[in-house]
Amino acid sequence: MSYLDKVIERRDAVKVELDAVLEAVAAENRTDLTEDESAKVDALVEESRSLDSKIEKLTAQAAADAKASEARSAVAEVAMPKVGGAKVTREARTYSPEGEASFVKDAFAAKFSNDYAASERLARHTREEEIERRSVGTGNFAGLVIPQYLVDLAAPFARAGRPTADFATNKMALPAAGMTLNISRMTTGTSTAVQASENDAVSNTNADDTLLTVNVRTIAGQQDISKQAIERGTGIDQFIVQDLIRGWHTTLDDQILNGTGSSGQILGVTDTPGVNTVTFTSASPTAELLYPKLADAYQQVQTSVFQNPTHWIMHPRRLAFLLASVDTAGRPLVVPTLGGPMNAMATGAGQAYYGNSGYSLMGLPIVADANVVTDNGAGSDEDRIYCVNANELHLWEQAGSPFALNFDATGAGSLTVKSVVYGYSAFTAGRYPGAVSIISGTGLVAPTF
Repeated sequence: MSYLDKVIERRDAVKVELDAVLEAVAAENRTDLTEDESAKVDALVEESRSLDSKIEKLTAQAAADAKASEARSAVAEVAMPKVGGAKVTREARTYSPEGEASFVKDAFAAKFSNDYAASERLARHTREEEIERRSVGTGNFAGLVIPQYLVDLAAPFARAGRPTADFATNKMALPAAGMTLNISRMTTGTSTAVQASENDAVSNTNADDTLLTVNVRTIAGQQDISKQAIERGTGIDQFIVQDLIRGWHTTLDDQILNGTGSSGQILGVTDTPGVNTVTFTSASPTAELLYPKLADAYQQVQTSVFQNPTHWIMHPRRLAFLLASVDTAGRPLVVPTLGGPMNAMATGAGQAYYGNSGYSLMGLPIVADANVVTDNGAGSDEDRIYCVNANELHLWEQAGSPFALNFDATGAGSLTVKSVVYGYSAFTAGRYPGAVSIISGTGLVAPTF
């Protein structure tokens, strides 16, 4: 029995089952089906439709095969001329226009009917393909070799991040309301002195304070994205929003170091009135010449506010300048502690990392931050080195910031979605500005290696 015969047989059986259900309903003089009868009728109808579709396709294929066989029979066999008593003939491939077998029918018969002859023809076809085949490459199938886009490995825009912001020890949540924060700074202290004689008046100086006002600033960014890009692309909106968020943190870090306090900017460390300044002037700078300036920056923090500095902040190129420095014998001045340094200028744990570099100078950790400017000075090629007490870097950020929002309505007429990232923050190094020393000058031009 062929596969088509089996399908037809099953179709007849479905009809018998369906008629039996309906005849039972009619015999009971009912007009409505029970829930079980309704479910069974629906299932039988659905199966009958599927079987009808298969029968139609298989019947059409059988008719086409029969027509092709009839056409081949009508063609007269052309005998090859005899040469020397031998007859040369050509046998058609198993599945070809000249052959009688159908690959599709044989595949069905071998799979569902265990047709041995069909299996033999399929095996013969496999051997023919092994003997006679053409070599082709992916270029022959431009429409079938699909390019793969590794969206999980999509490379976001490189951002400098927020190393200094993360090392600011006093990080606090921004108050829920208001656009200014006010801190009282005692600028005139009381006095004490030795009493010259008994019953003489003791020292008396009236204390006075100055209000330190810290402005709350807004950092924000936006990007218009077409509705088509969001709905037909893969993670495009998330890719954009994540870049906006990284940009927000980088801008915050840049503002902490370089903000001017005007035009909506944060008043950063560099422009805070009262910070200590150290000038390093040299036409041929070396680590040896820089070292006394580092010591000066260190002592100025202690002298100004009677506190100890806690960190160095410098551009990665300045850390590399120190790592590349050698003594007169060619030995590095900055070495890993693993090597047991002797008279080393600075030490580290091995690899120099971005952010917390793992190296220390005069006992203070070095923070490598690419938001330190490299276009300072008359030649716009100088960077700076900061010696800071991180406890006096006060940073407020609104809880949960930055916030990401999508607005459909603003560009509804053009199917545009606007993605916005924003957040509020405030910063000051002005509570004790002397807790910061900044080294600058011609000695900090771009190093050569």
